[in-house]
This record gives sequence, structure tokens and C-alpha cells, in this order.
Amino acid sequence: MLATPGSATTVTRRPRSGGARGSRWRNLGWVVLFLAPSAVPLVAFTLVPMVGSFWVSLHRWNLISPMEWAGVENYRSLLTDAGTRDVFRNTLLYCLGYLPLVYAGGLGLALLLNQRMRGRSLFRAAYFLPVVTSWVVVALVWKWLLNPTNGLVNTVLGAVGLPEPGWWTDPAWALPSVILSSAWKDLGFVMVIMLAGLQAIPTDVLEAATVDGASAWQRFWRITLPLLSPSTFFVVVISLINGFQVFDQVYVMTGGGPSGSSQVVVGQIYDLTFRYGRAGEASALSWILFALILLITAVQIRGQRRWVHHA
Repeated sequence: MLATPGSATTVTRRPRSGGARGSRWRNLGWVVLFLAPSAVPLVAFTLVPMVGSFWVSLHRWNLISPMEWAGVENYRSLLTDAGTRDVFRNTLLYCLGYLPLVYAGGLGLALLLNQRMRGRSLFRAAYFLPVVTSWVVVALVWKWLLNPTNGLVNTVLGAVGLPEPGWWTDPAWALPSVILSSAWKDLGFVMVIMLAGLQAIPTDVLEAATVDGASAWQRFWRITLPLLSPSTFFVVVISLINGFQVFDQVYVMTGGGPSGSSQVVVGQIYDLTFRYGRAGEASALSWILFALILLITAVQIRGQRRWVHHA
């Protein structure tokens, strides 16, 4: 701001617009620089393959010969194929069996290990250990445990006079075998999430309820469980996303059999690509699965306003 001698007139000097614009570009450059280590792999290994997969889904391709344009024919044939309905049904049944089992087991462990007890940290680490163990190792161990002939589970069942199922060799028990092994492996993950939710609940609320005469069950049902709803929501969303993408344990334990009784969507995508040389249909099936997972997740996010309560 400048003033001339003998005059009260002032002149305001405006800042150069180019300086502000240059500052914004410099800030943008720093943002890009810091995002690059994560953004470049995201684009290279996620977005580009997704675009490529969609392009392949519009063609017939056996991974060797040149691609032939098919348009939406791959999608049409999959949506009208009974085999596609079967693998989606098996995947849905897997989720319906896996989710309640892993949630109830993880919540029970969290409630138990939230109490004051000797060796609590050791038990927490022991229950979380399967989470960081390879799926192949876990599936092989459970395949041995559930061996109908000489497996440990049937040996114990037979010793107490209970029926000995055929497990992964029986079409009626193959999928439950996979559900059992999957729930056992993921119990520790759910336990950690629910344990964090339990420790975030204000203790004065529970103490006030105790003073008012609320029983342990009433405190759990009326206070603990509603305040655990954010953790429950996270577990349900993540478990369903992972459940619809189940593959490793199915591939190792049953290979989708017997007679396709445990074949799931991702297993079908694998077989279409590498066993039958129908990469176009496999890509189309992967996009159908992506759309289904996206729809279910969006419904959950929209519906969580009605039942998720924050402390």
C-alpha cells in the first residue's frame, strides 16, 4: 500500500496472480510426488488389469490364438448357463455358513479374552496365529484332519459313538468342510476387531448399568452389542467381500468337487481360463462377480445408518 506526499490517497498493490498459480502447481507437484509410491502400483497392477480384463471379456480368446470379437455374448451365455447359477449358489451358501460361524466365534473369543486372566496376551497371539498362516498350509492341515478314513476328527467322533461324515469326499459335506477350515483360520482376525470395539466402549456406561441392576446378559444385549455395531459392520462387509472371492481353500481341499458340489465363482473363473481356454468368459464372469460384490457392499453401506450406533 503506497501513499503520496500531502495526500491521503492510497494505492493498493495487488499480488501477482501468477505467483499464486505457481504456488498451487508446486503444491500439486508435492502431492503427486508423495502419492506416486502408492498410486503408480495401483494404476499399474489394479486399474490397468481391470481395463484389460473388461476388454478381454468382450472377446473369445484361448490365451494362444488371436482374440475374436464377441460383444456381450460372453455375458449372455454365462447368465443363461446352469453352471454359473450353481457356482453362485455354492458361493452364497459358503457365505451364509461362514459369516455367522466366524462372527459368533470371533465375538466369543473377544469377550473371553477381554477379561482379566493370566496369560491373556499369549492366548491372543495364539488365536491370531492362523490369520498370518498360509492358506495352503491351513487347507492341507484341515484336509488331513477331516480325512474320512484316518483323520483326527472322525477318529474322535467314532470314539464317542457319533457318525463319521465323508467330509471333503462327500458332496453333501464338501462345502461344510471348507466353511469349517475358513472360519477357524479367520477367527483371530474377527477377534482382534471385536476386541478393539470392546475396549472402546466407555466403562462408566457398563458400571452405571450394573448399579441400576442390569444382569450380565442385559448389559451385553442392551449396551455392549449395540455399541459394537461399528465393528460388526466392518466385519460383515469385509467377510462378505472375502467370502465371495473364496478360492485357495477350495482349490486345495476339494478342487471344486466332488461333482462340482463345492465349486465357487473364483474357482470357475480359474477353470474357464486355464483348464478350458475360455478367457473371455472367465473375464466376463469376474466382472459379474465384481458387480455383485459392489452391489451388496453398497446396500450394506446404505443400510448401516439404521443399525450402526456410535458411542
